[in-house]
This record gives sequence, C-alpha cells and structure tokens, in this order.
Amino acid sequence: MPRVKRGTQHVKRRKSLLAKTKGMMWGRKSKIRLARPAMLKAGVNAYRDRRNKKRSFRRLWAIRINAAVRPLGLSYSRFIDGLKKANITLDRKTLSTLAKDHPAVFEKVVEKIK
Repeated sequence: MPRVKRGTQHVKRRKSLLAKTKGMMWGRKSKIRLARPAMLKAGVNAYRDRRNKKRSFRRLWAIRINAAVRPLGLSYSRFIDGLKKANITLDRKTLSTLAKDHPAVFEKVVEKIK
C-alpha cells in the first residue's frame, strides 16, 4: 500500500484556524494550542449573542415607544393594548422608528387609538 502524506491538509487546517483567530490578542492569534479553544469560544459567544441581539433590540424599541407615548397621555402597555383593539398591525420596530424619526405621524397613530 502506498504511503499517504497529509502535510497539505494539515497546513490548510492550521491556516484556516489562524485566519479565524486573526486579530485576537496574545498567543491566540498565532499558536494553534491557544487558537483552537479561542475560536470555539468565539463561535459559542457569537451564536448566543445573535439571539441576545434580537432580545435587546426589542427592549430598545419598547423603551422608545414608551418614551414617545408618555407625553401623549398613555403608557406603553395601554398603547399596545389599544393597537390590538384598533386592529393596527404595526410591529414595535416600525412604531419605534415612527416615534423617533416621524413624531407627527406617530401622534396620528396614537390619536386613532384614543
């Protein structure tokens, strides 16, 4: 049976690993032993935080809507309840953008609910 040399695969794997840890500090960018766990942990954090990002943006939108609705004499919960009763199907992201960038339009939405 002929001898199989796997040097090219080994180099390719190491190169790929070091490319993923490029920009990390200390030995994690250059030493395989430190780069592998750093890459795995970075992947875990990225996966988790992609979900947390959605969560934190939804919180931000709620805060913005609440801040815009309070001077108009409503609370956030009563505003959302009014939206559902008036059958207005705008999502929180859109409402937040309206409240921030187009307050006059947002006021009209609030008037429909009252």
